[in-house]
Amino acid sequence: MKRIIVLGLSLLAVAGNLSAQQPEAKVDSSTTAVDYKIEVYQKENIPFKAPIPYAYVREADVMFEKTVWRMVDLREKQNLPLYYPTAPIGSRVNLVNLLLKGIESGEITPYDPGDDYNEFSHKITPAEVDQYFGAKRDTIDVADEEGNMVRQIRDIARRTDEIKRILIKEKIYFDKKHSILNRVVIGICPIRVYSRDGAEDGAQVEMMKTMWVYMPEARKVLSRHPVFNRFNDAQNISFDDFFMQNRYSGHISKVSNVYNNRDIAEYASGIDALYEAKRIEDEIFDWEQDLWEY
Repeated sequence: MKRIIVLGLSLLAVAGNLSAQQPEAKVDSSTTAVDYKIEVYQKENIPFKAPIPYAYVREADVMFEKTVWRMVDLREKQNLPLYYPTAPIGSRVNLVNLLLKGIESGEITPYDPGDDYNEFSHKITPAEVDQYFGAKRDTIDVADEEGNMVRQIRDIARRTDEIKRILIKEKIYFDKKHSILNRVVIGICPIRVYSRDGAEDGAQVEMMKTMWVYMPEARKVLSRHPVFNRFNDAQNISFDDFFMQNRYSGHISKVSNVYNNRDIAEYASGIDALYEAKRIEDEIFDWEQDLWEY
């Protein structure tokens, strides 16, 4: 009996040594926007995660479909995980910096934000993306040691802190096979919100589209980075999960229509535009509810 116990303990010790000698899985920082360092344990769930494939939908099962453009204010409480942190904190990064990292690595293709009818038809270069984000070279006059003014060239970085809104293109469709109304994100367009003259107060606020990103292509990058969970740091979801589960909040700014897909702002303004957005939202909701009997 003693020999059996000793043999069992020896086998456990050998197994423990073998498992200790096995190299730990390392996160390839070249595929992530930040370098994951082992603090207490190796994080493997999000960094190695692949996007969940879209469910197969037959054309014959789609009874209803609408294309919707939704304006999302990142300063709303529900959308704050997309806005913060404005600069990377450890393994945390916000949405716009993550998209830019994907463009730099070549995994995400940026598209021209100026085409309001075919968002994903014309590709732009990273240099053009920098221009849309306000990156440029500027000249300033600086006094040298002798008091003479000397002109110097300085590089102005991308103004990612001015991205306070995003425009999301969605497909809303009803799948009769599964009896569900789905919302799927097709594209994302970060929007700069800034003052024309650079002043903080009393200046006219302008909004500028920076680029369009095709969501099915960007999902691979978005699935590898976590969104901050205010309740538990160990139970994060990825950016891809955040959009797949429609956890963002925004109002409709445009819906597919016969008038060249005109924007709501072209025929309504102020509170009337919000009422019109709510009317469209209710119209889609009522269409689904009218299918059922209670």
